[in-house]
Amino acid sequence: MFDIGFWELTIIGIVALLVIGPERLPRVARTAGLWVGRARRFVTSVKADIDREIAADELKKALAKQTQTPGLYDIIEDTKKSLQDIQESATEKPHSDKQQIPESVTEQPRSDEPDAPESATGQPHGDKDAVVQKSNDASG
Repeated sequence: MFDIGFWELTIIGIVALLVIGPERLPRVARTAGLWVGRARRFVTSVKADIDREIAADELKKALAKQTQTPGLYDIIEDTKKSLQDIQESATEKPHSDKQQIPESVTEQPRSDEPDAPESATGQPHGDKDAVVQKSNDASG
């Protein structure tokens, strides 16, 4: 608060010793110390009161802001209602608006196509008679 250094305090002490005298100086210093302590406590309490008032005002503003916004319960209820509306509209509409899936995607393998992979000769692995017959045709 005040910028009082060592030399300023020394000068004030010498002047007080000369003006008040050595007999009353300790009593005056004790009284001055008490007054300074009271003043500091008063300033500290005023600062604390101001800080509490500021915090209370901020809390009141926050509470007022929260009362203006919808509560969590209201948001949950609105969401539930929206979901129910969507489910009801989905069950009421016919499924004709779905995209048509091409037949090539949904087509099942035909019965004339083999399920087993083919060998290097182009024949299925499980058809031994056809391999033997081809080799007989090639030799004869």
